[in-house]
Amino acid sequence: MLLRHSPIKRKIRWVILLTSAAVLLFTFSAYFVYEVVTFRQTYARQLSVLAKIVANNSTAALAFNIEEDANEILLALKAEKHILAAALYDKHGNLFTHYSQSDAAPSLPRHLPQKQGSHHFEDSNLVVLEPVTQNNNALGMLYLKSDMDAMYDRLRLYATIGSVVIALSFVVAYVLSNRLQRSISRPVHALTRTAKVVSEQKDYSVRALKSGNDEIGYLTDAFNQMLAEIQAQNERIQSFNQELELTIEKRTHDLEAVNKELEAFSYSVSHDLRAPLRSINGFSRILLEDHGHVLGEEGVQTLNTIMRNGLRMGQLIDDLLAFSRLGKQSVTRLNLDMTSIAKTVTEELKGQYGNKTEVIIKQMPQIQGDSSMLRQVMQNLVSNALKYSMKKERPVVEIGSFKEHGEHVFYVKDNGAGFNMEYYNKLFGVFQRLHNGGEFEGTGVGLALVHRIITKHNGRIWAEAKENEGATFYFSIPSTKNETMLYE
Repeated sequence: MLLRHSPIKRKIRWVILLTSAAVLLFTFSAYFVYEVVTFRQTYARQLSVLAKIVANNSTAALAFNIEEDANEILLALKAEKHILAAALYDKHGNLFTHYSQSDAAPSLPRHLPQKQGSHHFEDSNLVVLEPVTQNNNALGMLYLKSDMDAMYDRLRLYATIGSVVIALSFVVAYVLSNRLQRSISRPVHALTRTAKVVSEQKDYSVRALKSGNDEIGYLTDAFNQMLAEIQAQNERIQSFNQELELTIEKRTHDLEAVNKELEAFSYSVSHDLRAPLRSINGFSRILLEDHGHVLGEEGVQTLNTIMRNGLRMGQLIDDLLAFSRLGKQSVTRLNLDMTSIAKTVTEELKGQYGNKTEVIIKQMPQIQGDSSMLRQVMQNLVSNALKYSMKKERPVVEIGSFKEHGEHVFYVKDNGAGFNMEYYNKLFGVFQRLHNGGEFEGTGVGLALVHRIITKHNGRIWAEAKENEGATFYFSIPSTKNETMLYE
């Protein structure tokens, strides 16, 4: 619709004007049709009456065949300016005499059949046939032909009057619509302005003015009630946010205090626990070297166990400190060659776990990440793969990667001891181990450390395994636009 996006004031005005115009046009059209029909009927009756009078006056002229008298009777029709032509026919239908309003020869029928009085319209003219009789004896026929200019003049007058009335009605309707539509458009405009203020300024304290108890008034009440509810909810939310900010501030303060205590505890663990461990290991070594021959085989074995556990305790302390420090450490992203990192880590670890393991390193992409953290991830995963596969007759470790769903996925696969997937939920927890400590050494912190590092890189880590058939550890790093893709 043309008025779909127009203001409501304009819509109401056009509705009133178009409705008024439609009613007026319909009324004038009906009246116009009525006038045409009634005028034709009335004029036909009037011309028929005139024809009867002329026919009665023409009886003597036709009866005695006096053409001059007949001409004088027809010439009397000059007074009727709309009579175009008139003619008298004898009883045999032959033209007796005629009259024409113009000098041109009239187009009159030469022979006219005998008919009773009748009229018909031909070529926008009215033709009347009236028999001339005397004592019920037919003497001839009168022919009258009249134009319809009187009707056309009258219709033109009506059209002029109708146009003037319609124009004045439009002016009156326009003035009245401007005044009457205000009772509808003003409340709507007020409601619209209030909604605009609320939308643009987010001020829910404003209210729309109610102008009446009609539907718009009900809508205004409902709108104001909605604003009141939103305002109340905002106030509750603001109050809750203030309370939440205070709570967060207090919790942050408490957390900072706890972090300071943890830092103090970490320092205590690092300093106070290491000194006794060093003493235990040192005196155990002295006792073994100086008095090992006196202790015997069982004593020497006991001292070796003490020293191994001391070393394991020291490693556990180092791993816990590294795990705690990682929470505060930020990620420094650099371009890293994961293939080079895997090769370096493998060379360092193969000497520790023996050189019989076959390590397959596939070409991997360059990514962006923290060098020391991702090196720690690769070191822990490769170390576990070498450790848990070293008891196999032909141990094999495979390191590679692939891209999936916008992420670089790296994997470290071995054919070693594997684990039972029923205990998978314990795999990345601190101090959680799925194998006996006497069978495979370890502190139970390494995979928890790897999980935290990958999480800080916005990645994922997961594993698949079967007991005595090996395990595969996967970790993903989201790809970026500046990385160089290198795959086989």
